[in-house]
Amino acid sequence: MSERGQTAELARLPEPGVVNDVIARRLEEVARLLEIQGADVHRVRAWRSGGERLRRLDRSVEVILREEGIEGLDRLPDIGPVISRAIKSLVYTGRLPMLERLRGEMEPERLLASVPGIGRELAARLHRELDVATLEDLEAAAHSGRLASVEGFGAKRVAGILDTLASRLGRARFPRLEAAEAPVAEILEVDAEYRSKAAAGALRRIAPRRFNPKHESWLPVLHTERGGRQYTALFSNTARAHELGRTGDWVVIYHDGPDGERRETVVTVRGGVLAGKRAVRGREEECARFYRERPITGTATGRSPESPEAPWWEKASPEIAEAYRYGVTHGSR
Repeated sequence: MSERGQTAELARLPEPGVVNDVIARRLEEVARLLEIQGADVHRVRAWRSGGERLRRLDRSVEVILREEGIEGLDRLPDIGPVISRAIKSLVYTGRLPMLERLRGEMEPERLLASVPGIGRELAARLHRELDVATLEDLEAAAHSGRLASVEGFGAKRVAGILDTLASRLGRARFPRLEAAEAPVAEILEVDAEYRSKAAAGALRRIAPRRFNPKHESWLPVLHTERGGRQYTALFSNTARAHELGRTGDWVVIYHDGPDGERRETVVTVRGGVLAGKRAVRGREEECARFYRERPITGTATGRSPESPEAPWWEKASPEIAEAYRYGVTHGSR
């Protein structure tokens, strides 16, 4: 290549400050929305500090990722594993699902359809039939065999999808370990807090883009912390939840795991041994064991017969107590 050609090629590359500034603005928007929605001040500060750090770098984060991998980002001050993954997603895909969720713009079908081998029609079926909404959900469904149960997903296609996901998610092709799961008791406690505060009108509301023609701010959002994990909870705004009239019952809970964001859906079970109880979808056996071992204990289930101490929700306002008492027994609509 001539010297002139090399100069032209270099001129087309964005300056490090340009790339970093674009990504920094996304991180700062996450911080701003978290702050507006009442998230923990330390969590807000972490995202804001991450954006400020990017603006001070003399190298593009794109170059750092290419030369050192995500570990290079982890080594930067003010940039932990969660923000490193966010930066990687923005660099490689131009998207940050967490930001879209905070904005109320999440479109699972479009995200799934971006995976080679999955078109819009298959993406819609996966979201509807398997409740798959993120790339991590898709990976878990592929490893568990649920993806192969959907017509059109043979062994070859599933293997190709796993290869793609291994590259995009930045990890080896291994199923997630059970030890990485948040305890069902913790998830049920977050679910209880969310539904109680939502019923009492104590949460910020966002205007979801989907199924909201009037652009109304109706969807409550909770940011909370349990066991060192940051949680975000919202009522499900999926087509299936609307179709079945379960938008006031199904709660989608996101939290950070060691290898990426996790997503759990908590529902009121209609039949069987868990009838009338809240359960984490796909982890019903663990929930049944939890209820057997702690029949009516803790904030997720009520008062212990061995202790006269009333649960927290009975000490709260009459509205919260009534809403939660009804939710434990029957669930929302």
